[in-house]
Amino acid sequence: MYKNIFDTHSHYDDEQFDEDRIELLSSLTGKGVCGVVTCGVDVPTSKANMALAEEYGFMYFAAGFHPENLEGSTLADLAEIEKLAAHKKCVAIGEIGLDYHWMSSTKEVQKAFFKEQILLANRLDMPVIVHDREAHGDTLEILKQTQPKGVLHCFSGSVEMARDVIKIGMYIGLNGVVTFKNARKSLEVVKDIPIDRLVLETDCPYLAPVPHRGKRNDSSYIPHIAEKIGEVLDMPAQEILDITNENAKRLYELNA
Repeated sequence: MYKNIFDTHSHYDDEQFDEDRIELLSSLTGKGVCGVVTCGVDVPTSKANMALAEEYGFMYFAAGFHPENLEGSTLADLAEIEKLAAHKKCVAIGEIGLDYHWMSSTKEVQKAFFKEQILLANRLDMPVIVHDREAHGDTLEILKQTQPKGVLHCFSGSVEMARDVIKIGMYIGLNGVVTFKNARKSLEVVKDIPIDRLVLETDCPYLAPVPHRGKRNDSSYIPHIAEKIGEVLDMPAQEILDITNENAKRLYELNA
């Protein structure tokens, strides 16, 4: 059995877990999972994830406004995120970023919230968890301007973009997508970046890796991701899990 599985990005408050959340979360440490960060997308979900992190010793949470969840909110609402960030188990401001696929808000609104949340994280000396969908240029420009620490989750950019993100001092988060047939770009990134800048994630309940694709995802499936990355790098999956566990603890400053 694998060990040292650290899931750097999940959404365990999601309604897909409503029926069996307690049973599932209670089973994870027995499956080798040692750490999970569950991410908010607005104030209510950040609070729900805070409650989960309070309940389970191996869980932490992130608080933030996702670009798809900005409607009806103003920058003044970031005061609520700042309050949640003071909690001892809040390890990041997130999930924040840009999403030009769904365009739930204008680019201007998304960029304003993204920048302000990074500046909040910088003020609090906390990492950010960044969402970037079909917005690579603007995402990178804002990251270069603001120079946060943190992770670009579910990374879908080019090798060149990954290099720029790492130059800022950030990490690259990869998930079940690397096991899909069309994952060529992600695997090129795996080969190119320093392994000490890679972290693994689920984004569960979404993006389950092969052979569970299309089903509900959870943290115990991360070894499938490690196995695929191990194939590409010619390394044992357990070694990938060991290294990315240490990377995750460094990213979220959990080594103390």
